[in-house]
Amino acid sequence: MHPPSLVDIGINLAHDSYDADRDDVIRRAAAAGVRRLVVTGSSVASSRRALELARAHPGRLYATAGVHPHHAHELSTADLPALRTLLAEPEVVAAGECGLDYFRDYSPHDAQERAFRAQLELAIDARRPLFLHQRDAHADFVRILRSYGRDLPPAVAHCFTGTADEAAEYLDMGLHVGITGWICDERRGRHLDAVVRLVPADRLMLETDGPYLLPRDLEPKPKSRRNEPMYLPHVCAAVARARGEPPETLARATTATAVRFFGLAEVAEAVA
Repeated sequence: MHPPSLVDIGINLAHDSYDADRDDVIRRAAAAGVRRLVVTGSSVASSRRALELARAHPGRLYATAGVHPHHAHELSTADLPALRTLLAEPEVVAAGECGLDYFRDYSPHDAQERAFRAQLELAIDARRPLFLHQRDAHADFVRILRSYGRDLPPAVAHCFTGTADEAAEYLDMGLHVGITGWICDERRGRHLDAVVRLVPADRLMLETDGPYLLPRDLEPKPKSRRNEPMYLPHVCAAVARARGEPPETLARATTATAVRFFGLAEVAEAVA
């Protein structure tokens, strides 16, 4: 019997590290049971590329459209119509990756907030869920999200690496939580064992965030440090172990949550 299929809700498949073997990456993912991939858009250009990839692989690849906080200083009002157009495409299933990142600080904080708010408003207008990024900016992130009240669409805190208290606050706000191979990092991810036990099954999703965050405990260790979706079952097993449940149970639950959150079934019908 084949294991339940998984959805990788965050894979930077437009990244140039996949240029030489992107189709093989998709095939390896499917062979590992990761049959649907949500390709992250982190700039206007990469969002367009994510849409191209989704169109080339209907029913298997989907896209998000947004501007990462690292690129917030590059986002002008002239770019917003392009994002609005992207969010109207049926293969684009979420707005983002957008949010705040005070760890790298590649963009000034005021530019990050302006870009974040602009994208929140686009998501509200387009009725698209949100694919959110936050690092070392929890208080401002929560303040901004709360300011939209009930207008805020469904949202997932992508690549969650924060504390149990932060996770509890996100859950109280109605957010979903995305977990990556960070949980497999014995140096900095062990606290996530407790965090994932707090998250209800219908709010939990899984992602690789490839090419980043290759799980550190893979055996045998891959020759390349590049992460890819075929390793998502390893992340699933780690999360299931922390939650004290079979990986098959977690796989079914997280897949059902991802399908519902991103509307993947509806998109598959629209592009068939």
